[in-house]
Amino acid sequence: MKFWNFIQNADNPDEVELRIEGEIVSDDDAWIYEWFGIQATSPNAFRTELAQYAGKNITVWIDSWGGDTTAAAGIYNALKEHKGKVTVKIDGKAVSAASVIAMAGEEVKISPVGIIMVHNPWSGIRGEAKDMRHMADVLDEVKETIINAYQMKTKMSRKKLAEMMDNETWMSPKTALSEGFVDEILYTGTDDSQAQNSFTLSRLAIQNSASESMRRFIEQYNKINAKPEPHNEPSEPPEPTESPKGEPNNSKAQLLSLKQKQLDLKAKEII
Repeated sequence: MKFWNFIQNADNPDEVELRIEGEIVSDDDAWIYEWFGIQATSPNAFRTELAQYAGKNITVWIDSWGGDTTAAAGIYNALKEHKGKVTVKIDGKAVSAASVIAMAGEEVKISPVGIIMVHNPWSGIRGEAKDMRHMADVLDEVKETIINAYQMKTKMSRKKLAEMMDNETWMSPKTALSEGFVDEILYTGTDDSQAQNSFTLSRLAIQNSASESMRRFIEQYNKINAKPEPHNEPSEPPEPTESPKGEPNNSKAQLLSLKQKQLDLKAKEII
């Protein structure tokens, strides 16, 4: 299931509404989410559909916890390249990688009950000590690319933006407006006197990583559907004989094994 939806304005054919919700995932991982019916998409599919609305003004509503940074970059680039005005409206949340997509708007507006979060990129890694050190260097470079998007919008110094990311900064509409991440608070104009820091959330409910979300999903799936294996069954299920995009023809254990291998391969994925 795609996490974005284009809606043509019946009254004005030159105006299109786009809603971005759910996880932001890479092209390589899209099939996992499609398999389980979880809202997600790949940048390539997004670009293909966006191209159908070339020349039209687009209002982009965002309500997402974020996900893969490179996937977000692909969507950001597609919106920046769009032939037509792009207005971003933050519905409930633009967190982590979703905040990068929000920066693609010529105008960025936020609901009085919306919130933005910026933080450092992070990743899981396995390997030798040199692999750990190398990944730290990679994350530093990825951080610089994220700062590029924030700086182009806010005109803030790179040093201050880096500090905000280090501190995992959550911004209410009032703060986001004062820091330059948005141009207007919806329904109140640019006057922020009516908007207070009233957004309440539990940190325990926050999920910024698409891969970690999928890992917990698989753990729960395994717990619910676990069945005793016969003694004559092999300890490791065989590889599936069909493409993951085909009709499933293997046991649940085989499917879970495939998903776990996919997650292992993504141990170095940057979120």
